[in-house]
Amino acid sequence: MEANGRPSTTQIVMLATSSALTAILYTIYRKKSNHVVRLREAKKMTLNSDLKTILNEAPGKCVPYAVIEGVVRSVKETLNSQFVDNCKGVIERLTLKEKKMVWNRTTHLWNDCEKVIHQRTNTVAFDLTPHDDTVSATVRVVRPLDAAELDLETTYENFHPSTQSLTNVIGHFISGERPQGIKETEEMLRLGASMTGVGELVLENNLVRLQPPKQGMRYFLSRLDFNELLNKQERQLRLWRVLTALFGLAACATLFYMLWRHYVLRRDRRKERSLLDEFRKWKNRRLQELNLAEEEISPNTCTICLSNERSCVFLECGHLSIIAVMSEVLPYDDNITHYGDNGDEEEISLTCRLQNNTNNFFGSTPNKRPPKLGQIGRIVIEDDQIDEVLNNTAEKSSAGV
Repeated sequence: MEANGRPSTTQIVMLATSSALTAILYTIYRKKSNHVVRLREAKKMTLNSDLKTILNEAPGKCVPYAVIEGVVRSVKETLNSQFVDNCKGVIERLTLKEKKMVWNRTTHLWNDCEKVIHQRTNTVAFDLTPHDDTVSATVRVVRPLDAAELDLETTYENFHPSTQSLTNVIGHFISGERPQGIKETEEMLRLGASMTGVGELVLENNLVRLQPPKQGMRYFLSRLDFNELLNKQERQLRLWRVLTALFGLAACATLFYMLWRHYVLRRDRRKERSLLDEFRKWKNRRLQELNLAEEEISPNTCTICLSNERSCVFLECGHLSIIAVMSEVLPYDDNITHYGDNGDEEEISLTCRLQNNTNNFFGSTPNKRPPKLGQIGRIVIEDDQIDEVLNNTAEKSSAGV
């Protein structure tokens, strides 16, 4: 909080960042929450000979969101693994990744980095069939690559290290990139794998099809069973909920701190105005008691009793404003707060507190609040030492007392 009562740039940035992240995380959380709710409400269908009959009686011959479990079977063609013998499937994904070390100029460390330089996915039409081979029922899977949670089985993985020469090593250190090699991976959805599908079941031309659902619902194809798939989605939902709550609390805490600091600042200002008003009233009463006008008071007269010469100088501001006796009755605390430059203890006089503008003393550090009256310091001096003390504190004295 700045001296003028406005929030600092850091506080504004923290509040804006935490609020924006909270809004983004909450949006993601609400979206995933809807997916989990729809997944819980999905109708579980059994893959048997009665499936066509059930769909034929359903409105529009479809179930908008259903769960079906079965075994992967190819329709006509199959895909053979390029690296493993007698390994067949219906989806094949070949990936080439470049692994390298990249120099981080901030942390001055080498970090691992992977980059996909080539990826190709092959697929053929396939069905889901019952685990019992004697049951004649199939569900054609449509657009499987659009499904979420499509976890393929890794059938082959090999790393080809790059050759290093002295010239290459020198060039890598200069460029900040150190190639390590190429990682080659093959993933497949193999024949006979158990698969859980969640989507729209449609009976069309006497063929049951599982396809991406409408109305924003999520399409799932996973090698997990339905309960494990649901538990996985719920765990992810809890993670997003925790992240949303944490950033929300951070935003609330920042806002509360800013409001509290603003309240404290306003409260202190009210106290200062009240103190200033009381001092002016007391001074006017004192002038009336002495039958004096303010212009008739000597510049060296004590600002409190208005009758004796000043004899108490305040450090470090250098104000010579009151007598020693009056300094004894002022609120005083030995626990002086660090308000000076470079962490030095600096004390401020009553005159500084009663001035409308304290920037004379705190001009180099305008964001620092002056201490309260209970934190002022003083030193009593003899009359013959006033000139010496004032000369020593002249550099830190504020202009115009």
